[in-house]
Amino acid sequence: MRFIKFNDQQVDSFLFMELSDLSKGLTKNRDLEVDYSVQSYLDPFEKKIYVSHFWDHREKSETELALKSDVYLRSIGNYFHTDFRELGLFIQRVRPLKLNSFAKQLCMLLEDLRIEEVCIKERPGTKTAFYLRKKLYRRHFQSQLIIHKERNILTDALFNALYLILTAESTMEQVPALSENLDRTLPYIQTQIFQVFEASSTSHIIKIVLNVVDILEELLDKDMLNTYFYLADLPYESIKASSLFDELKRKSKLKNKDQIENAKKGDEDVHSDKLPTWHSETSKPTKSFLQFDLEQGTNTTLNGDGTVREGEDTDQALAMVQGTSGKAKKNDYSKLEAMESQKEERSSAGELVYGKENKYAVPIFVQSKLPSADDIDKYKHDRNDILLFQKKLKLMIQKTLEHKRTLPRTDLHIGRLNKKLLRLLTEENPKLFYKKQERSPDIDAVFTLLVDCSASMFDKMDQTKLGIILFHETLKSVRVPHQIVGFWEDTNEASKTRQPNHFHTVISFKDSLQSQAGPEIMQLSPEEDNRDGYAIRHMTEQLMKRHEKQKFLLVFSDGEPAATGYERNGIIDTHEAVLDARKLGVEVMNVFLSTNEVDEATKKTTQNIYGRYSVFVEKIDELPEQLYPLLKRLLLKTI
Repeated sequence: MRFIKFNDQQVDSFLFMELSDLSKGLTKNRDLEVDYSVQSYLDPFEKKIYVSHFWDHREKSETELALKSDVYLRSIGNYFHTDFRELGLFIQRVRPLKLNSFAKQLCMLLEDLRIEEVCIKERPGTKTAFYLRKKLYRRHFQSQLIIHKERNILTDALFNALYLILTAESTMEQVPALSENLDRTLPYIQTQIFQVFEASSTSHIIKIVLNVVDILEELLDKDMLNTYFYLADLPYESIKASSLFDELKRKSKLKNKDQIENAKKGDEDVHSDKLPTWHSETSKPTKSFLQFDLEQGTNTTLNGDGTVREGEDTDQALAMVQGTSGKAKKNDYSKLEAMESQKEERSSAGELVYGKENKYAVPIFVQSKLPSADDIDKYKHDRNDILLFQKKLKLMIQKTLEHKRTLPRTDLHIGRLNKKLLRLLTEENPKLFYKKQERSPDIDAVFTLLVDCSASMFDKMDQTKLGIILFHETLKSVRVPHQIVGFWEDTNEASKTRQPNHFHTVISFKDSLQSQAGPEIMQLSPEEDNRDGYAIRHMTEQLMKRHEKQKFLLVFSDGEPAATGYERNGIIDTHEAVLDARKLGVEVMNVFLSTNEVDEATKKTTQNIYGRYSVFVEKIDELPEQLYPLLKRLLLKTI
């Protein structure tokens, strides 16, 4: 399988997508992302869950379950049940300590054990993953304990021993002696850390850690050398809610944050009671609740919004007559505000219409030039080479694709008898016959041939051009409109905030059926990078403007998207682009043409993106035979 490279590590792209979907499903937060790091933790500010590289280089089944255990801990445990504000205060408190790293790692170890029990209770299906997680960690800490004891690295050895004590399945398990002072203090430390199984909050965990560290500060000289559990030093204290979930469950920020500058202390209107809200997921509605959720507003210390309508002469003194508030005859900005709001929403949605990984991508559309004499000669030579295979492909398309249908003809003197026979009595010369709908010789389909023009196609471009010529001549012979577009990203001009993507249309829909069209294909050449997902979304958008019933997008690519900031998420973004196109009714296929045998890793990568609809061709004469069952399967799926 072809993997995404990240810090010289290889990551299974399909598993990465599975972990991303799992985290979003568990948290109900579509903005949450999954990333890889040395240690696993949740970053509430970047909205990222980091899974650990510690689980790499194991059996595939073990790696998958262990990585899922990371996602479970962060998505179910930390996201809903960890008080990050308390962690921020804890980091500040232990920062001057000699055992700073030990304190933070012990805190995360105990917190992970606490929320692990919560995860299993809320989601019993996670038990298998956590059992494997403990098994792998115990094996690792047992070996680490032996190494650190032999090298007299006492702080690390003690941490290893504490993990083994906390996860022991038997009370008879013994930990080897570390030092005279530590052995004497170990019973007290065990008494403290075993309280983790009774702890119900992050603050309780922190209290246990501080009690343990307070004793060890006098017994140990050095802090830990290794990092097993990671507590990121982030400004958690800035989170005002009691948990991350309370802070992130708001969908949109307040528009303003107003404060009274000269408010006297003691004059504030303080309300300590919470008025519960009700929605469709509320299990036990209270007697008093609001039936709406605040999405946007103003954060202020005033009781109201501080603004009132200017009074008018017609207003009644106590609203005794009118009974409801009236509309002032002043300037009305409501329509202007609504228009601005809609404009902001469209702008925000427009940035992500081609995928969040492509928000800085810029399309540059290039038209074909007049073909040179050399291009025309080369095209004629290649066209003669594929002439035999063109006939096979033509016959296959005619048998497989649906034909257009002419409208039924009515009011005829001969044909099939119409059911409307009343005209026998009302008309002198009634036309009571019709002829049913018939098949047209024209095929009701449209194709886009999207050609990867990246540098990685250098050794495949000649073979790819033969395949494109084969398709072009075949589609032209059966009168099926199509376009041929080469795409690449300009590496030299690309930056973090602007990535120019070129779309070179060598054959347009308008010109595709003209007899002289074709030599322009020879203008395709390997260029630089390729942003496949972005290109597929653009071509899907163009196909959706066509009126034909069947829409096909054939991607001639080597299955390895790579561009600026696109290396790791390129496969995932391309896979999502393919899924989105298929949801809209566009059938997406990958055609991989090569002069050599296609290795298994490349096949797996391509299949991760396009699923079963991939064709791997080592010789051009094999293309019609391999394409026929694929097209047939696609059509059967749509019937």
